[in-house]
Order: sequence, then structure tokens, then C-alpha cells
Amino acid sequence: MNFPVRAITLDLDDTLWPFAPIGARIERVLHDWLLQHSPATAEQFPVETMRALREQVFADHPHLLHDLSALRRLTLELALQRSGADMALLEPAYEVFYAARNQVECYPDAIDALARIAARVPVAAVSNGNADLQRIGLMQHFAFSLGSREFGAAKPSAGIFLAACDRLGVPAEHVLHVGDHIDLDVVGAARAGLRTCWLNRHDDAGQVLAWPHPDPLPDLEFNTLTALADWLDAHPQFAAVDSAMEPAPAWT
Repeated sequence: MNFPVRAITLDLDDTLWPFAPIGARIERVLHDWLLQHSPATAEQFPVETMRALREQVFADHPHLLHDLSALRRLTLELALQRSGADMALLEPAYEVFYAARNQVECYPDAIDALARIAARVPVAAVSNGNADLQRIGLMQHFAFSLGSREFGAAKPSAGIFLAACDRLGVPAEHVLHVGDHIDLDVVGAARAGLRTCWLNRHDDAGQVLAWPHPDPLPDLEFNTLTALADWLDAHPQFAAVDSAMEPAPAWT
């Protein structure tokens, strides 16, 4: 296997931090806020009902699946309308959601490993989610963040990967995409011509998944971001610190 790594594109949710605790916090915090500011909405849309409404909104608006912020705002708008609430509450309610969405707890290895990786090669976030790396406090490790909302299409669309490569100024075959999702991250990036690293973290039972597809296969597979940082450290001659550097030699 021969290829240089001159830049990395990195998924966020379930790669740097688990999303499930964030989702649970969003539901709890938003419901508590509605109890205080719009009790009728909270009564008509308790957590499970609000979740069902959100899922229906997502199903009814597939053209917005690249824009999770728009779908969340639409969910809140419908809940407020149907409960007869003051629609002036829409933007404050959305801000409550968005603040909770950006209260992330990174995996124990993630921040130190990210800093090590970013010291080796330029790193760009490529995400279908709507996390704000500035709010979270991690933007200093990234050259930029490209979200599906900004781009107009979501992973596994080849376009979003290639747009990130263009902004990095690095050919796709010299960019390593790192993410947890088999299809959205690894298969999508591979089909766009990038190299791929499957971050296959242990589940709650301490197990890791087996790769399900005969083709394409990930170029690399690790169960922590630290392992990727270690791997890059073990091959310093093959990772350019500056994307404008001459192409790095192939490694084996």
C-alpha cells in the first residue's frame, strides 16, 4: 500500500466525541426550557413526542437532510405553532438547542491526539452535523470546517470531499479521510478518490465491528485517534506539515 498523507479530513460526531449523550442532553434541556417559557408546548410535546415530530420532519423533508439546523428549526416551529405558542420563542428555543448541541464531551484520547495529528498535517473538519468548532473550543486544530449545510450536499456525496481537498490545495489521493461511519465516511471518501481511515471505536460492550464490505476496504483502521497519531509519528517522512510542500514520498 503506497501513498503519502499530505492532509487529513476528519469527521466530528462519533469520531471526536460521542453524539448519543449530546442528543439526550438536547432533549432534556429543551424540554426544561419549554416548561418554563411555553408550558403548553412542553405539555403537548414531551420528549418522546418531540422526538417523533423531529423524525417526521426529517422524513418529510429529504431535500433538507444536508441542513440539520434547518430541520431542527422547522421541528421547533411546528411544535410552537401546533401548541399555540408565541412564535417569538422560535429563535430563543433554537439557541437553547444549539447551545446544548455544542456541549460536547470528547473521547478521552481525542484532544491530545488531534493536536498531535494537526502538528503533522493540515486537518479539515468535514461533517454532516452542525457542530460549531469555535463554540466547542477546538477550531485552533483545524485549517477549516466544511459542513454539509455550507456545501449544499451531505456525505457520502463525492462533492463535499472534493471541495475540502480543493480548499486544502491537496490532490484527493494524498488526503486521508478519517471517520467512524462505514458508508458516509469510508465508502463515500474512497469513492471520491481519497484515502481512508476507519475509526472503529469499541462499543459499550468493548467490541469493535468487522468491516462489512468486500470493496472498498479502508486503507487504515484504528480504534482510537491516538493510534492514528502514533502511526503518523512512526512515519514522519511521509507526512507534510504544510500542504504547499513538495509531495511527500510514497510509503509502504
